[in-house]
Amino acid sequence: TCIGPTGGGALPEAGGAQPLPGGIGMVLIKDFIFSARVLHGQEAKAVGLISHVLEQNQAGMLPSPRKALDLAGKFLPQGPVAIKMAKLAVNQGMEIDLVTGFAIEAACYAQTLPTKDKLEGLLACKEKRSPRSKRE
Repeated sequence: TCIGPTGGGALPEAGGAQPLPGGIGMVLIKDFIFSARVLHGQEAKAVGLISHVLEQNQAGMLPSPRKALDLAGKFLPQGPVAIKMAKLAVNQGMEIDLVTGFAIEAACYAQTLPTKDKLEGLLACKEKRSPRSKRE
C-alpha cells in the first residue's frame, strides 16, 4: 500500500480535503451551545474538535513544547506544496458550498502535479517504499 497523499506530494482525492459540514454534527453543536457546557481536553478530543491534548503537570503548568515539536516533525517530511494546497482546500472548503469546494480542491491538486515530490511519491508507490521528499 502507498503512503498517504501529502507524503506522496499530493492531496486527498474525491473531496477528501473538504470538511464535513458541521464537522462534529448539528446535534453536538446544539448541545454545546444550548447547554453552555464547557468542553475540556479529553472530551474535545473524543468528539473530534481537537487532535491532541497536553496534560498539565502538578504545578498547573503545561509541559514543554516537546509535543508540538514532535507533531511538527511529522509534518516536515511531507511535500510542502501538497501541505500548502491541502491547507488551502480545507480552509476554503469551510467557507463555501461543496461543489465549489470540489473545484478548489481540483485546482489545488493540479498544483501538486508538476512537483518533484509528486513524481517521487508515484515512484515510491511503484517501488513499494516510503517517499523521500525533495521539498519541491
